[in-house]
Amino acid sequence: MILGVNGQAVGVIVAVHLASGALGGALMPSRRSAAALGVALHAVGDSIPHHDIASRRFEVACGMGGVLLLAITNGPFARTTLGAIASAAPDVEHVVRLPRPGGRKLFPTHRVSRWHRAGGVTTDAQLFVAGIGLGWIVGAHARRRNGQPTSPIA
Repeated sequence: MILGVNGQAVGVIVAVHLASGALGGALMPSRRSAAALGVALHAVGDSIPHHDIASRRFEVACGMGGVLLLAITNGPFARTTLGAIASAAPDVEHVVRLPRPGGRKLFPTHRVSRWHRAGGVTTDAQLFVAGIGLGWIVGAHARRRNGQPTSPIA
């Protein structure tokens, strides 16, 4: 979701996109399918009414930190890492000025104003869910490495 203040973007929720992409990527049989699902999950995430984090700097730091954490723990080319990157990547156009054919953003859900709606899920809830998701992925990798069950219920 993008909220405007005098025409300036306030922020995007990168952490949830990262977490959903990582979790989705873990379920896919290949890197390519993990990346494709990541992009689809971005669109799904954009469709859920939510509030945005007001600090772009905080969101960029969370996004970079999340990708780095996944790359270190699971590997830079792991399905979880690629799914997370693919899911968060469309929001780069909110931070970096990319070409805008016809003055419109590139990613389809960013072009349709009614696709993003304010309200619904709070920023605290989003960060909590994202933290749980990323924590589960990182913990599952550590448990696999140590020969323990990967299910948090086991």
